[in-house]
Amino acid sequence: MTASRRSSAHVLPGFRLTLGYTLLYLSLIVLIPLAAVFIKTAQGGWEHFWWSVSSPRVLASLRLSFGASLIAAAINAVFGLLLAWSLVRYRFPGRKIVDSLVDLPFALPTAVAGIALTAIYAPKGWVGSLAAAHDIKIAFTPWGVLLALVFIGLPFVVRTVQPVLEDLETELEEAAASLGAHRWQIFRYVIFPTLLPALLTGFALSFARAVGEYGSVIFIAGNIPMVSEIAPLMIITKLEQFDYAGATSLAVVMLLASFALLFVINSLQAWSARRIGRKI
Repeated sequence: MTASRRSSAHVLPGFRLTLGYTLLYLSLIVLIPLAAVFIKTAQGGWEHFWWSVSSPRVLASLRLSFGASLIAAAINAVFGLLLAWSLVRYRFPGRKIVDSLVDLPFALPTAVAGIALTAIYAPKGWVGSLAAAHDIKIAFTPWGVLLALVFIGLPFVVRTVQPVLEDLETELEEAAASLGAHRWQIFRYVIFPTLLPALLTGFALSFARAVGEYGSVIFIAGNIPMVSEIAPLMIITKLEQFDYAGATSLAVVMLLASFALLFVINSLQAWSARRIGRKI
């Protein structure tokens, strides 16, 4: 047993060489590009940074991007859980097709997704025309932005929660039922605590994808200043104006805000895992 463990531990090169390659890879792919963003922002000075990120148009785009991303991630957390539950716990005709369609936003080019959503929800589209008859406008409004972010973020929640549901022991639910617990109590005290870390992870992944989404949003958003203009589009606009320091300033704000929120979510996930471990 000891020899087997030692041989399996040394299948890859030694620890120092493996760690060196890992740090080099992370530095080239992640750390150096992120450091370059901060360095470029610092070259413009504090005054230019504050001027770039505090204009009303930029603030409106940040509010829309982060607000819509949070709402979309929360919606996906609820309905993604329901979809994962249906796929794992029930057998119905077309289940495999539905399971395959969940991955469609992963494979579909973002521009194609944006054009498809616009064609359906525009005032002359299939759904948009029905909504327009009741004076409801979806495309070219913040509602269109929210719709696109829900579309691209749903698979992250489903694919994160689904394996946990599949591994969940139904004997615990049966034991709780035999002790007199009703369905809501079983879900609240037995199922949900186990699913919570995975659900938070799916929420974080969905949020992170939504904040930086560009291709599927710009078509249905309409890109109206102060109304439906997202922060990634503002970065592109500043780059087209050769305001590189302004673009990196906005990128730094988005990066720090995303890191802060992801840190909070990961802390909640770790706390939830520890609490479940103590109970077990």
